[in-house]
Amino acid sequence: MGLFNFIFQLGVLFAIYGFLWGIFEIIFRILVAGSARSVGQVYLMKAVKYFFLADVTFLFCLDQNNVHMVVTERVVVAGLVLLTYFMGKLQNSQNRILLTQFVNRGVPNVQAPLFNMRGEIAVIFIALLIFGGFWFFPQYAANPLSVWFREAIIDIENTAVIGFIFKVIGFFFLLTLIFRMVGAFGFLLSGGKTNRGPGPGGGFRKRRSNNQDKESGFSDYEEVD
Repeated sequence: MGLFNFIFQLGVLFAIYGFLWGIFEIIFRILVAGSARSVGQVYLMKAVKYFFLADVTFLFCLDQNNVHMVVTERVVVAGLVLLTYFMGKLQNSQNRILLTQFVNRGVPNVQAPLFNMRGEIAVIFIALLIFGGFWFFPQYAANPLSVWFREAIIDIENTAVIGFIFKVIGFFFLLTLIFRMVGAFGFLLSGGKTNRGPGPGGGFRKRRSNNQDKESGFSDYEEVD
């Protein structure tokens, strides 16, 4: 399997996994409807989500003819793709939160969603650490739930209409991967800070810091999907 084909397959994997996990989250929220979600619950759920994503991704790094043989090139590429994907999600979360704060600025009694930068970094680090650990202990990657996710992803990918839709998503994932990698590594080098120019979000972080004591409803914790 060529490099671009493998990255394309990972794009399809991430898209279908997100779809399946979204169904699981909808069911879970229906079951716990009416109860407030704590910061711990939010990041516990995200840690489980990222764990199985890293696990299923590793399963796609195994040789098709010998599931006990790890293909080193795939592990390296998949690790970089996972890192890029996680950092892209983190950037999107920050951007969404800044936008939410900007829109609700000056609006009293608005409950802020839950977000914690340390929690975000922790779940990403743990997921990547587990992915790397599977390289040395691949026998632990093939647990029943991860295998089910892998088989479900393959079945959906092979479905005529739905599979084609996710393949289109995988194609765009392949096209945008290079740009996201550049942005993600720039994000890492900047220490997790986003640069913003003039516009709706431009300079907002600084203005928010200056006006923080004058406005109510601000929280260090905000919840994002």
